[in-house]
Amino acid sequence: MNQEGDRPLRVYFYGPDDGAVGIFVPRVVELASNFESGTAFETATDALEHHNVQKYLEHRLLPPGLDEEAIQQLLQKVRPLRAAIARFFSAIPEDNLRDVFASVDHQYHRDLLEVLGQVKAFERFDGPRMLGVLKETGVHIGDMLESAKLVQAYGEEIRLEILASSRNAELIVRKYLESASRRDLHLPVVFTPDDSRHVLEDYIDSEEANLNYVRLIANAKENARVGIDSKLKLRAKRRAQKLNAALFTCNDGLRATYEVAISGDQEYPSIEERKQGDDSHWLYSYSRTWLDSTRDNSSILNNFQHLFGFADDQVLLGLPAFAADLGVFERMAGLAGLDEYKHGVAFDALDSVSLLQTQMYTLYLKKEGLDLERVLAWFFVEYLPEEFGIRNFSLRASGEGASYLEKVRHLFAEIESVSAQFELYAENGEVDHELLNMRSDPVAYGGIPSLVQGKYVYAGDNDGFAAVLRLLFFDQSRIIYIDENLNANDFVRLILQNSVRYADFHEYQVSAIDYLIDEGIIENFDGLIRFVNLEQIRVLHALFHKEAVSYFRLTKPGRVAVDDMLAKGWLVRRSTLLTDAEAAYFNYVLNRTFSNGLNLRNQYLHGSQPFSDEDGAYYKDYLIALRLAVTLVIKMNDDICLLHLLKDRGDS
Repeated sequence: MNQEGDRPLRVYFYGPDDGAVGIFVPRVVELASNFESGTAFETATDALEHHNVQKYLEHRLLPPGLDEEAIQQLLQKVRPLRAAIARFFSAIPEDNLRDVFASVDHQYHRDLLEVLGQVKAFERFDGPRMLGVLKETGVHIGDMLESAKLVQAYGEEIRLEILASSRNAELIVRKYLESASRRDLHLPVVFTPDDSRHVLEDYIDSEEANLNYVRLIANAKENARVGIDSKLKLRAKRRAQKLNAALFTCNDGLRATYEVAISGDQEYPSIEERKQGDDSHWLYSYSRTWLDSTRDNSSILNNFQHLFGFADDQVLLGLPAFAADLGVFERMAGLAGLDEYKHGVAFDALDSVSLLQTQMYTLYLKKEGLDLERVLAWFFVEYLPEEFGIRNFSLRASGEGASYLEKVRHLFAEIESVSAQFELYAENGEVDHELLNMRSDPVAYGGIPSLVQGKYVYAGDNDGFAAVLRLLFFDQSRIIYIDENLNANDFVRLILQNSVRYADFHEYQVSAIDYLIDEGIIENFDGLIRFVNLEQIRVLHALFHKEAVSYFRLTKPGRVAVDDMLAKGWLVRRSTLLTDAEAAYFNYVLNRTFSNGLNLRNQYLHGSQPFSDEDGAYYKDYLIALRLAVTLVIKMNDDICLLHLLKDRGDS
């Protein structure tokens, strides 16, 4: 932001939901009130600032205290503002472009291109002249590509600009490969796939190549339109490996160490300790007394769920990547591909810890003469028939003396088989192995049905509800910071941990508070802000952090709160074995669904691995397979138990 002497901060419009809205609104009112029809702006910056004022008015972003008459008076300024801005830029002579644009601050460059497109300046001025002046003004090629009208008017000139620097490959990656890019970029029709391939190749080999962008190319799906094929992907993969190695040679970075141990004298079943020093060190310790007392098959599986925390009290898995777990830097600065499984530090940490827990426990069981694969087989072959009368499920443990390569191939095949068996059972009430053998399609993990109707609750496609979740739990919500003494990581904590009064909120926050009051989330009780229904807040918390709620695992008041929100169109209910997030995690591990997925099922299905395991890759993949098989059993057991629980209590 620029300030000129004592001049107030220039108005800039970042978007209707941006937290800076409250900062600029008073200035917007001042400028709009003082603007008179027929006004001639002195500089391009003044005109562009009023262009931003116009956007605030169009979105009715005004102080909440204004009465309707005052609001209408301000809204009547929109048309004359638009006309005055158009007059200014339409009157610029070609020989004066450089002088007029020179004063435009960089924050208004995109607005400049937007307005020039509106007044058809790109049709009036030739390409070399206009682009030359824009470049001298400091307008970046990336900003130019956001203007569809500029790209359309100066196609060949823009093509040459892109080809002039390999660094522009980052713009191609942003357009075609990056997920949720904040910029809508346009490329000229004359820019060919061969042009794109040339720029990407030069970028991969260049000294200025950024590891994040090279990884996106390496992980991308083949795309003839962008010039990406398997050879380019391999080239990018090898370059990424070199860049990654060089990064850690020059910079040790931040280290996180995870230790899993068994304690002979520990009182509690599990203890988690975090030690802070130069590096971060987490210790997960488990009581040998507890493990020794829980060596029966059922308890072994329960230990994965409860002791190691693979699932919560609603039996929702904690292993998937959740958007709520991404930090601010990961959300803003991280680059994710269009087909990428987006995850961050929290996912990586839990992935490492859960794999260590699986390794530790399998080694402990082996020492005690027990085998986790045989525990899994017991669940299907003995437990289901004896406990629920469910027969014909089959899972076979690996043979004695099998190598880890053979074990991992076998276990991934068994995971696929038992998933298909459950699907048949849910659809037909029985497992018919002859019918199973006739199926050839791979299991769609997101489509495995549940035995329970309406099992999961999800956020619906409702902008109002999305706004509620952001205001309550988002760490960048504009209502979480009042002053140094009244602030929290999210709004729910702010209210639960403090006595916050309606009058404490700033003027720019009041509209959000009023919105939550109108939606029945909070209430103004004698000036004090409090939640109307804490059960509702618990449900919303689960929806934000786990992206789903298990309806019948809620308390009765919790289900009532869900029913109310279903009636408002905020939520939807669906029935599958796995939640959407859990199914995505299974696909990340097993299939070619995501560009950065592990794709382990397909790799081992093709049987192209060398028999030797010098780097221990097969052993690690075997542990991953065991972990996935355990989580599948946890989910199936929950589904079956829930069905019988509902039958026993006559619920639905």
